[in-house]
Amino acid sequence: MALVPYEEGGGWTARQLHSPSATFHFASRTIRLQQDWRRLGVAAVVWDAAVVLCAYLEMEGIDLRDRSVIELGAGTGLLGIVVTLLGMWIVSVSHGLLSPLGARVTITDRAAALELLESNVQANLPPELRPRAVVKELTWGKDLDNFSPGAFDLILGADIVYLEETFAELLQTLEHLCSEQTVILLSCRIRYERDLKFLKMLRERFSVSEVHYDSSKDVHIYKAQRGSHKDDF
Repeated sequence: MALVPYEEGGGWTARQLHSPSATFHFASRTIRLQQDWRRLGVAAVVWDAAVVLCAYLEMEGIDLRDRSVIELGAGTGLLGIVVTLLGMWIVSVSHGLLSPLGARVTITDRAAALELLESNVQANLPPELRPRAVVKELTWGKDLDNFSPGAFDLILGADIVYLEETFAELLQTLEHLCSEQTVILLSCRIRYERDLKFLKMLRERFSVSEVHYDSSKDVHIYKAQRGSHKDDF
């Protein structure tokens, strides 16, 4: 499957898609991302779903201290960068030093997208946080041996539900990465009937609820966990 564009509505313009960069403000920082639509298509531009999920995580003040987080289909890396930046800092009374206790973030995508992704991550994280964010290749359903089963507290995906031929592999990947305590947050716009089909498939394997809807961008955020397990993560 090539990383190719797909039809997009809802206010996106050619100028936004083809702009070589995009700027955002999260976690009290300015984040500047390089984009490359012509070379990488959907993997190299920032979609509304990523922006909405970043805002949700910041707005809800979700505690990411010492959590193990993985992002699927990271593209330009906005979400993974923001999650790393949202990691909290505490003052060590005994040493008078600031110590990072933020999330340990694994930011993944297919091989073709990794060069741009790595560049954006390195450019937008301060040196002391870079070791906490690892860029890693993950093709759904194929590279799972490179990831320990159930090793993540939080799995994130923004606008990764759009190609029906990837649905089975995406579900397989989610199941591999999940433990009973893992929380999955998927942010997406429901564009086509096939998107609803994926949600139906997801509900057959996980307990799913909608936790947020941004009406201005028509983006939904769904929370999924194994079985009937509930977690207020």
